[in-house]
Amino acid sequence: MSYIDPNYKPFKKDLICKFLVEPKVRVSIEKACEDIAAESSIGTWTELTTMEPGIKKLGPHVFRIKESGEVLIAYPSLLFEEGNIPQILSSIAGNIFGMKAIKNLRLLDVEFPENIVKSFPGPRFGIHGVRRILHVRKRPLVGTIIKPKLGLNSEKHAHVAYESWVGGCDLVKDDENLTNQSFNPFKERVIKTLEMRDRAEEETGEKKIYIPNITAETGEMIRRAEFVRENGCEYVMIDIVTAGFSAVQSLREEDLGLVIHAHRAMHAAFTRNKKHGISMLVLAKISRLIGVDQLHIGTAVGKMEGPREEVVETKEGITRRWYDIKDVFPVCSGGLHPGLVPELIGIIGNDIIIQAGGGVHGHPEGTRKGAMAMRQAVDAVMNSIPLEEYAKEHRELQAALDKWNPSG
Repeated sequence: MSYIDPNYKPFKKDLICKFLVEPKVRVSIEKACEDIAAESSIGTWTELTTMEPGIKKLGPHVFRIKESGEVLIAYPSLLFEEGNIPQILSSIAGNIFGMKAIKNLRLLDVEFPENIVKSFPGPRFGIHGVRRILHVRKRPLVGTIIKPKLGLNSEKHAHVAYESWVGGCDLVKDDENLTNQSFNPFKERVIKTLEMRDRAEEETGEKKIYIPNITAETGEMIRRAEFVRENGCEYVMIDIVTAGFSAVQSLREEDLGLVIHAHRAMHAAFTRNKKHGISMLVLAKISRLIGVDQLHIGTAVGKMEGPREEVVETKEGITRRWYDIKDVFPVCSGGLHPGLVPELIGIIGNDIIIQAGGGVHGHPEGTRKGAMAMRQAVDAVMNSIPLEEYAKEHRELQAALDKWNPSG
């Protein structure tokens, strides 16, 4: 049976995938598309004696093939189990990447029908909920990551967090590969850091947030989340790709009342090759469905790979209106320092969490002054004052500009 039908008009309940298809030499793009459609739905490599007429109605439709290799395929939503991301991905992003007819294949985007979208919980808090917790209405939130990412004991870790908060950071989080190592045990770290959070709140009069990394086996991860909540912390962080989407969904459905901060470690294994794999936009949409509240999207200006257009597209994918699913707070992190703040806000806007690790702790005068410089940079942008002008009366910002942005 053929799956190509350029006259097909998708139904509201169709799930539509946008692929970039590059067939192998001497394989037509039409043949490649037929193979993709078959393998991702009801077909296989040969004719079947078991293919009943009713089953054929579940077949997808390849309704657009462009010269560029961009292909649109509409799948009946009956092919998918609602509320089951692993099953959906096993279909639209499963065996198809290993097929012989394909040289390169990239899943660029997915349009989920309403019935599938509404089968997921989505974020509990979203941008508005996070801002309400922090009592910050308009400006970008300022965060940092404890550095060095590994090696500090729990007491020193807590002290670095304290210095970051009193300097002006709203949020302080663990890095992606710090969990429960012997030099910095999870429970001890959480207790000591929350003690420093309370002290920083009392001294500054501002709400401060600690985001511990709970990434682990699913059951252990949920136990860590419960421990965090019992000790008065409102946040947890998960490395969502390495932990797995179903593990994240399990945590969300525990409904512990915690903000879920999603780190995307390992995403580039899927997203970096622009001809093959899965786009960050797709991973971001899935993350929003399963219920994360904050998500790393790239920076377009820092150390990590990711073109501006991709970062903006991902940001729009997690913040635009999507039925009754709440939005996700975009997080930008990776090589950021005060000198990059104006450009970053200009690209992404005010609804952003600016996380600087080295850009805070690498300040010539230490962590506290580094946090002050980041906050000053945000304040300058919010008041429409050029950084160089604002730095004349804020020496912490000036020292940061002298180190990382000497040419202005």
